[in-house]
Amino acid sequence: MAGHRLLPVAQDRSTARGAPERHGAPVRFTACSVGGAWVIDPKPSLDERGRFMRAWCAREFADQGIDFRPVQANMGFSIHKGTVRGMHFQTHPADEAKLVRCTRGAIFDVLVDLRRASPTYGNWYGAILSADNGRMLYVPAHCAHGYQTLEDSSEMLYHASAFYAPEAVRGLRFDDPSVGVPWPLLPCAVSEQDLNWPLLGSEQG
Repeated sequence: MAGHRLLPVAQDRSTARGAPERHGAPVRFTACSVGGAWVIDPKPSLDERGRFMRAWCAREFADQGIDFRPVQANMGFSIHKGTVRGMHFQTHPADEAKLVRCTRGAIFDVLVDLRRASPTYGNWYGAILSADNGRMLYVPAHCAHGYQTLEDSSEMLYHASAFYAPEAVRGLRFDDPSVGVPWPLLPCAVSEQDLNWPLLGSEQG
């Protein structure tokens, strides 16, 4: 553009040697205390422009033994910090795994194992996902999922392995005392539907 001059930026060693710019470094997978769930941390490439990082790779998931094939992506935006959404899941044949990340602000993201044959049935796991840390949480099928916003104007994005099926949607009470999720903030906004989901052991599906 007239009147503007492009400035060179410092490059990492691969691009400085003339190699093509990498499409993000491999991500790091960390197994959770709930079987089949994973925390996934990107390894961003940084320079003066900002960062570039991998958000999804079918090959890397397969290398970890994770059979995840997303067919739909959904986004949720919450105005106020302290908002709770969840805990949601879908039943067979629309049961879905999810890959969740935060694209703006920060959330406390939680899953609860509802697989009755699982050795971690009834256990929960939570992680802070933020736009800054780029962290993702992989939620296996038939685990309830929910989150609380930690900042105003927070946004989350998740990819799902099944299409949304209203007739298959089920839920678990976010404040179920037998699960005991320690939500970081006093819940300030919860939908009527989420307030009326059943307790663990009586959830449908």
